[in-house]
Amino acid sequence: MTLGQSIRSGAKWLALGKLGNRLSEFAFGVILARLLTPADFGMIATVAVFTGFVGMFTAGGMGQSLIRAKEADEEDFTAVFTLQLALGILVYLGFFIAAPFIARAFDNPIYIELVRVMALSFLLRPFHVMRTAWLNRRMDFKSRTRVEVSMGLFSGVTASLMAWAGLGVWSLALSGLLSALVQNLWLSRLVPMRVRINPNRRVMTRHTSYGAKIVANDFVFYMRKEGKSLVISKLAGPAFLGLFKKADSLARLPNQLLMSPTMEPLFRALSKTQDDLAQSKYLYYRSITLLTAYTGPLYVILWWVAEPFIGVVYGQQWMAAAEPMRILLLMGVFLNVMLPSSVVLAAQNRLGKEMLAQSINLPIVLGAVAVGLQWGLAGAAWGMMIAQALLTAHFYWYVCKTLPARRFDLLRAIGPGLGLSAMVGACLYLVDLLLKEGGDIHPAYYLVVMLSAGGAVFAGLFLYSPFRALESEAKRWKALIAGVLSHFKAAGKVSP
Repeated sequence: MTLGQSIRSGAKWLALGKLGNRLSEFAFGVILARLLTPADFGMIATVAVFTGFVGMFTAGGMGQSLIRAKEADEEDFTAVFTLQLALGILVYLGFFIAAPFIARAFDNPIYIELVRVMALSFLLRPFHVMRTAWLNRRMDFKSRTRVEVSMGLFSGVTASLMAWAGLGVWSLALSGLLSALVQNLWLSRLVPMRVRINPNRRVMTRHTSYGAKIVANDFVFYMRKEGKSLVISKLAGPAFLGLFKKADSLARLPNQLLMSPTMEPLFRALSKTQDDLAQSKYLYYRSITLLTAYTGPLYVILWWVAEPFIGVVYGQQWMAAAEPMRILLLMGVFLNVMLPSSVVLAAQNRLGKEMLAQSINLPIVLGAVAVGLQWGLAGAAWGMMIAQALLTAHFYWYVCKTLPARRFDLLRAIGPGLGLSAMVGACLYLVDLLLKEGGDIHPAYYLVVMLSAGGAVFAGLFLYSPFRALESEAKRWKALIAGVLSHFKAAGKVSP
């Protein structure tokens, strides 16, 4: 299998996994949104800021180091596991002691038990990191996807049953912990590597040296990403944060479905070709072209149906999330460029540059969100989008200094996707006019018609795209569709 085929295969399985997980998260999210309150989600999000922040240091970037390394054997994996397990134990003890202080800071005693329970995940993470790194290194994304999709369903069912039983916020905390435990047991059967203590300081040092750069960069990225959650929670309360997180989560649906599964195999591929700058440049721009073509029209569709989607699916108590969701959807074009740029810088071991860009942007995003809160959720969303645009420009500037790239190459890369998005948007505009000519229409009817029209137009334009850069991708989809149809025809002929 060639490198390009490996990337496509890995991206396919990870995309299927993300799709399965997002569908289950969506379905169970609807159930939980009707059983729980925005404040319940806000409290979990607040604790997750602290556990996620510390989690960067326990992981230490060593999982990425194992994936990136040209050579890595069982000695490497077990040494990394040993160090992470020791850190996980220390971190849990730290959270156990710090829980009362966190509860006092947010003036809510429930945070004491909530922090202590959620921090138990640090005792399970070393097992998960070691085994998923082993699967990623071998690009066995098929096995990983099966586990993650199954665990997504397991977690959703468990959380829904607990919420139905009246456990409130604990249904979210306990279901996640139980899912992590079962996932580790399953992974242990897939990875033929026994867990053992291996205090090899030489191996630990080798992986922590690269991992330290990952941690430093992730630290700033996390502060930028989640610092706004603390600002919103402190200044506006957990219910306000719950609404904003819902808007942000829905706005990132295309991103979560397609970009994340593409970035992991892309990172492994760019790590293999890190000395071939011309090949790295091709992979970089090609990923941006495909990401924009796939996600751009989806962002447009979601923009049109944001309000009826939230009202029909989640209920009136979540309607305040519709306006910030539409604003945050505009960030899609920036994410399509920033994430591949981040992968290039990581593969080329230029994490210091990325960290500098994140550090400069950190006070910008926190300040923009804090100031924007004066105009409510919409103001906070606009502040976040402006900061994202500035960060993306900074990232791309560093990529141009790393690869033999020119600034105008980016326009050629995003052009086809933007063209498809504009055509889908124009068609939806006409459909919207036709629907509104008939007078008042039910939001559910409007939602179904707009989603159906948008999906059909997108599919047709993609398969018969006027853009040369998408011809090969369209041919693959046509071949796949033809194969499926021929399979059904053959099955029909042999059926009694």
